[in-house]
Amino acid sequence: MRKYSISDIEGLIGIKAHTIRAWEIRYNLVPPKRTPTNIRYYDEEDLKMLLNIVALNENGYKISKIAQMSKKKIADLVLQLKTDWGNESVQLINLSNATIKFDEAAFSKILSSCISELGLTKTMDQVLFPFMKKIGMLWQIGAIDPSHEHFAANLIRDRLIVEIDGVDKPKAKKAKRFLLFLPEAEIHETGLLFARYLLKSCGHETLYLGQGTPVTDLNKVIESYKPDYGFVVFTSLNLGKDINKILGKVIETLNVPLIVAGSLISEFDIVVNDQLKPLKNVCDLVGFLEEI
Repeated sequence: MRKYSISDIEGLIGIKAHTIRAWEIRYNLVPPKRTPTNIRYYDEEDLKMLLNIVALNENGYKISKIAQMSKKKIADLVLQLKTDWGNESVQLINLSNATIKFDEAAFSKILSSCISELGLTKTMDQVLFPFMKKIGMLWQIGAIDPSHEHFAANLIRDRLIVEIDGVDKPKAKKAKRFLLFLPEAEIHETGLLFARYLLKSCGHETLYLGQGTPVTDLNKVIESYKPDYGFVVFTSLNLGKDINKILGKVIETLNVPLIVAGSLISEFDIVVNDQLKPLKNVCDLVGFLEEI
């Protein structure tokens, strides 16, 4: 069974370490275990309990009241919250819990239920994009393993492909052609697949090249496909310092406007010119599609 430090727990549940310690001291809530050398740690059952406590606390239950409840009472109340698929904070915790346990059935049920309740666009904007950002940060600090991120990303990817295949909308009268790809150093497809879903839903045409597309190959594709726009997404944190350099190489190859989306667009300064249009969030993307 995996052991978690308090800094790991802090990242996983989104509560500061000093608050977790205060809960322990004041209410004896989830006291940590100790190794033979007296090092404090938490196990997977402790993490699950803390996730449940946070879920209740974020939905109006005071910590002092939660501390008086039995483990069964806490679990029963959280179980009731889990079916509130429109509650983004609860579903973020549920997805995190399913990911930590590699519980594919639970993850898929949460995903399907959120999409059924909110629709795919709201689910992506309010639940999945914040969730993937959190998972990426936890991986960076070592609180979870790369396999956890791959587990979640691939389940989301599979569902997006199903949603894309399910779009049955005729071609728009003024349909545009979009060339969707990720530069060689970018490996996260979630945002690009979602963009393809939105474009297809609006009746536009897409050619999807996916991840690891060599910039040197774009000329031949452009000559054959003749797109109206290029579309790339940047989310990998290690690309932040090189983002303008990478974009410069892509723009040199393209002779059409380039749409750039992804979390890095909000976190780093993008050098904008007439050929480059940054989209910082889902609202920007939806607005852009309405304009064209």
